[in-house]
Amino acid sequence: MPLLFLMRLQHTPLPVRVVQPEEVRHVSVLVATGLIEADIAPLHPTGPYAASRMATVKRITEDGAAEIAKMSDTPKQAKTSMRFARGQRLM
Repeated sequence: MPLLFLMRLQHTPLPVRVVQPEEVRHVSVLVATGLIEADIAPLHPTGPYAASRMATVKRITEDGAAEIAKMSDTPKQAKTSMRFARGQRLM
């Protein structure tokens, strides 16, 4: 999930190179939404559609930092349970 990747980036010294395909896709989404700044290198720059194989994340933007703060401030879900007859519980 791109937002979890963003959370990981906040603890990583930047710039950082990303080479795993799934993480490169996360970088692409985060760049498109304005949460980070990164350079994404195409695999074959001559084709009409160039799949990316590497990205360099330069920085987390102000919007990205705000999103991280929002995710950090979310309250933890309270444990809930339902009691049934005979003392059984559903968690």
